[in-house]
Amino acid sequence: MRKLLPTLLFIIGLASFTNAQWISPGEGITYTLPDLVTATDGVVTNAGNVFDIHADLTISEKDVLLINDQVIRINAPGVLITINGSMTCTNTERVKIYGGENDPFSMRFENAAECYLHKMYFSDGAGIKVIESDVTFDDVKFVYFTTDYCHAAIDILNCDPVINDCYFMLNQGAAISSPANGQSSPQITNCELDANVDNLNMPQINLGPGGEDTIRIVGNNIHGTWAVFHTGGISIADLMGIGDTKVLLQNNVIKDGRYGYNQQGQTISSLIIENQFVNNMYEDNAMNGGSGISIYGTSVNNKAILRGNVITSNLWGITAINLHDIDLGTEEEWGSNEIHGNGNGGVIYDLYNNSACDIMAVGNNWGTTSEQEVENHIVHQVDNPNLGLVTFIPFLGYDHLEELPIESADIDLSKAVIYSITGQRVNHESLKPGIYIVQTAQGAKKIIIQ
Repeated sequence: MRKLLPTLLFIIGLASFTNAQWISPGEGITYTLPDLVTATDGVVTNAGNVFDIHADLTISEKDVLLINDQVIRINAPGVLITINGSMTCTNTERVKIYGGENDPFSMRFENAAECYLHKMYFSDGAGIKVIESDVTFDDVKFVYFTTDYCHAAIDILNCDPVINDCYFMLNQGAAISSPANGQSSPQITNCELDANVDNLNMPQINLGPGGEDTIRIVGNNIHGTWAVFHTGGISIADLMGIGDTKVLLQNNVIKDGRYGYNQQGQTISSLIIENQFVNNMYEDNAMNGGSGISIYGTSVNNKAILRGNVITSNLWGITAINLHDIDLGTEEEWGSNEIHGNGNGGVIYDLYNNSACDIMAVGNNWGTTSEQEVENHIVHQVDNPNLGLVTFIPFLGYDHLEELPIESADIDLSKAVIYSITGQRVNHESLKPGIYIVQTAQGAKKIIIQ
């Protein structure tokens, strides 16, 4: 018995320690990690520049956690770091926060004041929740996150975090997500997303309704394949009719996935400009996905304007389903989208209007100058009288407009809309010799100025 007693006491003491947690007093104190070693009664320890966190840690309202050029190791399973106050990381070297294979950690920013996380590296976590908090992630890496705590590496609720110049790779869930019953407008810019979502038919950015601000997804590279991983690109959905979601999707490259961009539900208005949706064809069943862009509306308030995008080598180019208001180019403002080479089952499907709504699609490049070939690559009212009509003439390279010398065209150029042969709008006062397409109330004509 004398030999067993010390061992028993040690086990009791260890159990007590692993159940411990530390909560800052909320007195406006700024804590560094060395400060926490002193203040937390062993919840935070260190060996040199490596700091171990052994139990839950909370930075209360009014208090601040300041991190500079250190390594943080989670040294117990299920540790939760909660920030109700503020967290600042203005580092010159990348700070690493990581858990072990059996020790995934979680973070929670809830009702937090301004938090700025710069040059950090999160690895082997269970998710980071950002709830009604002002948080900026700048040049931060997220890898090997599980979905034990939330659905994504970053899970957002009712706030508009800034996520800039970040890197997400091989996380089990999405890189960034928000729920269907909240309103969040993240600003996601210049990020790299590679093979997040563990080979599931889900997007890497998976957002619900937006808030008052516009959801901005700008300048990102989103790759869907890595080894056996095949995932989706971006989805924005308002299935419950919450608010008025505004989206700017610009200068992104979304490629090699199951699908590119999905916009679903009601009361969404998106501006989709100069993106590349390429090679999103890694879906075994084309009935389940594979669109470069899919607009699936439950009301005509699901709106999208597309200008200057490249949409090619997907199973479907653009699919329009149920109810929507889609503008791919008008006579006043050409679309200048490249939409070609999309198809499955040996058939080209560049635009599939699977709805009764009409679509204006003027001034796009369909990869051919043949009107009949373009028609063959579009499914719409011509193929089924129950479908809406797609108006795609004139298009870039179209060579069947009436061709008239300017002196016999009888057109007042000052009252016409004029385009170059490549679809660029031109002022009538700056016309040089060449071929132009002129849009008037009587229709489009091709004119030659000599």
